[in-house]
Amino acid sequence: MGLVLENPTRFDPTYGVWFITWDVNSLALCQKEMQRCLLENLNWLTIQHAKASPTLPRFLKSSSCAVKRFFATSLNGGSLSDSLQLYSSLIQQCIGTKSITDIARIQSHALKRGFHHILVNKLVDAYLKCGRVGYARKVFDEVPHRHIVAWNSMIASHIRNGRSEEAIELYLRMVPDGVLPDEFTFSSVFKAFSDLGLVREGRRAHGQSVILGLGVSNVFVGSALVDMYAKFGKMRDARLVSDQVVGKDVVLYTALIVGYSHHGEDGESLQVFKNMTRKGIDANEYTLSTILVCCGNLKNVDSGKLIHGLIIKTGLDSTVTSQTSLLTMYSKCGLVGDSLMVFQQLNDPNLVTWTSVIAGLVQNGREEIALMKFRQMLRSSVTPNSFTLSSVLRACSSLAMLEQGKQIHAIVMKFGLDVDKYVGAALIDFYGKCGSTEMARSVFDGFLEVDLVSMNSMIYGYAQNGFGHEALQLFNRMKDLGLKPNNVTWLGALLACNSAGLLEEGCHIFSSARNDGNVELAKDQYACMVDLLGRAGKLKVAEMLINKANISDVVTWRTLLSACRIHGDVEMARRVMKKVIGLTPEDGGSHVLMSNLYASTGNWSEVIEMKSTMREMRLKKNRAMSWVDVEREIHTFMAGDWSHPNFRDINEKLEELIEKVKELGYVPDTRFVLQHLDEEKKIRSLYYHSEKLAVAFTLWRSTNKNTTIRVLKNLRICGDCHTWMKLVSKIVGRDIIARDAKRFHHFRNGLCSCGDYW
Repeated sequence: MGLVLENPTRFDPTYGVWFITWDVNSLALCQKEMQRCLLENLNWLTIQHAKASPTLPRFLKSSSCAVKRFFATSLNGGSLSDSLQLYSSLIQQCIGTKSITDIARIQSHALKRGFHHILVNKLVDAYLKCGRVGYARKVFDEVPHRHIVAWNSMIASHIRNGRSEEAIELYLRMVPDGVLPDEFTFSSVFKAFSDLGLVREGRRAHGQSVILGLGVSNVFVGSALVDMYAKFGKMRDARLVSDQVVGKDVVLYTALIVGYSHHGEDGESLQVFKNMTRKGIDANEYTLSTILVCCGNLKNVDSGKLIHGLIIKTGLDSTVTSQTSLLTMYSKCGLVGDSLMVFQQLNDPNLVTWTSVIAGLVQNGREEIALMKFRQMLRSSVTPNSFTLSSVLRACSSLAMLEQGKQIHAIVMKFGLDVDKYVGAALIDFYGKCGSTEMARSVFDGFLEVDLVSMNSMIYGYAQNGFGHEALQLFNRMKDLGLKPNNVTWLGALLACNSAGLLEEGCHIFSSARNDGNVELAKDQYACMVDLLGRAGKLKVAEMLINKANISDVVTWRTLLSACRIHGDVEMARRVMKKVIGLTPEDGGSHVLMSNLYASTGNWSEVIEMKSTMREMRLKKNRAMSWVDVEREIHTFMAGDWSHPNFRDINEKLEELIEKVKELGYVPDTRFVLQHLDEEKKIRSLYYHSEKLAVAFTLWRSTNKNTTIRVLKNLRICGDCHTWMKLVSKIVGRDIIARDAKRFHHFRNGLCSCGDYW
């Protein structure tokens, strides 16, 4: 059946395609016609097939008479074959010894005898296997006629060595030089396009592979295409290619699974995996490792355990990839015990597995165990990398362990990782969360080049410590540095305004963020703005903002409820509480806020009813707790807890401090006692708040009287403790830095960095 062509030579340069109409039964003929169009339209060379004859090859016609006679004799007498075999054997030996010098000598000798052009493929292969791409390229470029094998070797080697642009340049030269790409060419060059993000050019190469009959009929090319489209983020195209490939193998399925996983579509990855297993295709270690990560992201521990069993069954449980993925999966599912059990079964943990278990412990709030594992890792003579140190610094920052964090900083400097932007950002975050903004700024100023990650870390560090003006100064410098703010930047700037009570500046920044076409504000930015408006008393404006943005986020509504608690607006609080219950009926934090609001307004009957509701729902209020790090030991205190072994000494010191601050005008503020007690009991209750116990213990225990007292609290500091700490800092002449659930308070000489606005 003939072809019905629609202007067969019409070529669209925009997409690199020919428009041809064909009968559905004539695909093979159509592909032939397409190939003819390719050759004719681009004036490509006609490929001549070699014929068995004693005629000299064309490239020898320009050689000397002696060489011509030698080759003519060789072709007829068989000595050419013997010579080539000898050269090949010598080149193979040189590859084994990685001797570039000897390969160059053989090349020189072959050039003198006229064999150079015949040996080009072997010479190119030899130089590439010895890692000398430049030498191989020189040999390759000097030869006028190159075999497809040499082209493929050069293209693949350039890509392996991170020279994708040059690989694409070679690919584009092939057809003009009379060589049509094959499946090996396309499988390599598709990776080059994905490495450089060249979507349009990648599609054009895809079109050419179809023209050459390699598009979907070849699983090798199909797998490379799926991988390319997945890396472009074009998962729909990747799936379409996958569906068309006949005889799919594990490589193609794995490429599709990895693509979905990298783009956050873990559910799709699991579905593809199930389809693969139903077709009887065995997964390899990369497939299983990726699926484990997907199970972790989905918190699908049941599927994760099934995959774990399959890994053991297939004998892949000893591979590093599987071990790391198992650790990650169990950690993300919150099963720290299972993660540690997998780790303990490892005979010789390497850097990757050590880092994985440490990061998992930090993510699950097991910072002390993470630090212990890090010390074990160092004793095992395993050198940490930037990811390990970033995780350990996060552990130190969570516990506000300044001294241990400083030791980690020294290790960072020792291994020369202070130039790594992620470690640098982790250091800034660590010092910021320990209340040491001076050290954070010192790290920041030490960067040779400031990037967005380090800038965001420094802005956030200033903001959470209450230095809003300093944070905004950095934020305003970003434009001069050519840095564009992202969601994290806008959040840091809004938090800076929030911590310093800069309402006007905050409104301006929020408006600028909403008008930034490159950023879509998330719930965190809205919650921060609601908090700023609420604390400034603009409760109705905050409520209008939430309703107008149609936000159905419990955290944002709870933030407004907290503002109602501060300003005692019971009517709005009830309205907001209904919204919260509609979103999350069992939100304990909102019930506690509402109970506290009723208590602060003296509405004890409502308090009793609210607490009864909480008991029925089995909701528990978090107990107030404070931590201090004294002489490398963490000490924990709870409100009203007398169980500390040194409580008698702590109580004696506390009574001494209370008497001294009373001399400066301290009067216990019983408004912050949210219990129905008589006045005297309320006062005694205030004395034993966890942060007061922590400060008294530190002053009694610490031998260095000049160090800063650092207190970490899980809840917001009450107003009475805030006043008490200001006066204590003046009496003892020491700085006190308290980090609560909201922010930092820097107490010095009777004043606080928050300016009593928090």
